[in-house]
Amino acid sequence: MEARIDKWLWAVRLYKTRSLATDACKNGRITINGTAAKPSKTVHEGDTVTVRKPPVTYTFRVLQAIENRVGAKLVPEMLENLTPKEQCDILEMNRISGFVNRARGTGRPTKKDRRELDDFRDADVPLFFDDSPFDLDDDE
Repeated sequence: MEARIDKWLWAVRLYKTRSLATDACKNGRITINGTAAKPSKTVHEGDTVTVRKPPVTYTFRVLQAIENRVGAKLVPEMLENLTPKEQCDILEMNRISGFVNRARGTGRPTKKDRRELDDFRDADVPLFFDDSPFDLDDDE
């Protein structure tokens, strides 16, 4: 039995939509037995499929070539996960660390940040106090 790679990737729930699976094939993220796969390339039982989803590269062996989506409980009957332990560790580290790439203060401010800025700007705080030790007059 054989199936198109984009349909198989969607059917075994590696991609949420078939369009995403097709785009992954077109962008060179999918290989079958070490060769780059176009969306129409057929996959057979026993083939090794490599899927690059940065930062992890997954490796699967095709147990059944299907084109119709199956329930999540049936996915282990369709593929065997051959992903190396190192790749799984990378994924776990990203999960533990949370938002690694976004430092606080970068990107758009949140609604809370905007309100704090508005409150700061609208506050009636005098810039200089009468009992300031600095002489700010330019009379001299």
